[in-house]
Amino acid sequence: MPSSPSRSLALMAGATLALLAGCGSSSDSGSDGSSASGPASSSRIPVVASTNVYGDIVERIGGDHVDVTSIISDPDQDPHSYEADTQNQLTLSKAKVVVENGGGYDDFVDRMLKSSDSAAQVINAVKVSGKTAPKGGELNEHVWYDFPTVAKIADSIAAALGRADATDAATFTRNAETFKARLTRLESKEAQIKKEHGGAGIGITEPVPLYMTEASGLVDKTPAEFSEAVEEGSDVSPRILRETLALYSDKQVKALVYNAQTSGPQTEKVENAAKAAGVAVVPVTETLPKGKDYLGWMTSNVDALAGALAE
Repeated sequence: MPSSPSRSLALMAGATLALLAGCGSSSDSGSDGSSASGPASSSRIPVVASTNVYGDIVERIGGDHVDVTSIISDPDQDPHSYEADTQNQLTLSKAKVVVENGGGYDDFVDRMLKSSDSAAQVINAVKVSGKTAPKGGELNEHVWYDFPTVAKIADSIAAALGRADATDAATFTRNAETFKARLTRLESKEAQIKKEHGGAGIGITEPVPLYMTEASGLVDKTPAEFSEAVEEGSDVSPRILRETLALYSDKQVKALVYNAQTSGPQTEKVENAAKAAGVAVVPVTETLPKGKDYLGWMTSNVDALAGALAE
């Protein structure tokens, strides 16, 4: 769901333009949190991704034919509060392909595109997903936890890279098919969880993992007021906090699946309540942990969820 203005992704103005040494694709991070590795090759397709989640997917599909810059690559960085700078603007202006999440998650990308002369192909993950807000509710914009959506994004990336480099289009399509085959294995793991634990209750702190938990047949028991307040950065009422904590003390849920990238006194109380009650705790994040690629990361998440439910 879109964040409130106080937590929206903002564009920092007034910084001095700096020459970028080249767009790269590794886990090394610059001072602005952008990933960069090695010299850029003029024969490679320059790609900018809003987060390293999408940057990694581009790398899996583009291989040695792409130079990828991920604007947010620090696992300790909260994407909701990220402030892009003019170095990001310069990098974006040189991109031939841009991958953003959309859905209000990374609006700074659109603002930078509008203020530049970019002619890049833009892939908006939420638009690709076809997902919309439910009636009377808000969109869960964390679509990278939805594997069918990620398969569509992989196809969109392969097509965009193919338009940028027609000579290697077949390679991009083949790499996307390989990537999607591994996504299918993750969907099979979710189906197995659903078969063994379908209908089991879980708790969350934010909606980040809900596409994964719903596909696994699990039911979020957390009061909506709690998870919405946490995501919006607002206070949770004492009554809602008591209701949330009771999920654990009364053993109404089998696991707590929480966003480890954002925490505060209220989420810490929930985590402590789960641990005190012996309820399994499964941390998830919004960006790639260091040393992980997307598929390895999501495999770890699904396996951790299955393990927690089996306890």
